[in-house]
Amino acid sequence: MGDVLLALSIPVLVFGGGIYAACDCWWRRRHPAPPSPYTHRAARLAEQDMLLLAEEIVDDAYAALGPLYDAPPAPPAPGPYGPPTGLRGRSSRPSRSSRPASTPDRAPSPPAAVQKP
Repeated sequence: MGDVLLALSIPVLVFGGGIYAACDCWWRRRHPAPPSPYTHRAARLAEQDMLLLAEEIVDDAYAALGPLYDAPPAPPAPGPYGPPTGLRGRSSRPSRSSRPASTPDRAPSPPAAVQKP
């Protein structure tokens, strides 16, 4: 009797394993797991969340600092190469930036000759 019981236990275990696999498959289809953190879809979702957070930060910063950018521009400060605008009329020499690059007595130099190797 012991050998018959042992011989019949193998088909029962195989049949029971099949029933378990079918029920497990049905259960997983009805109750899907949340996306794994290692999938491409999860990476795309995390990227979208990060972009939304960055947009929110930029919008908050613009709301706080927007009036600074919308203000009319300040008058230009005197440049480092010339005297202040109030003193410009007293100078007899023209400023260096207002002189042309070539004058009648000083022409621009010709390009260098090409040397063949």
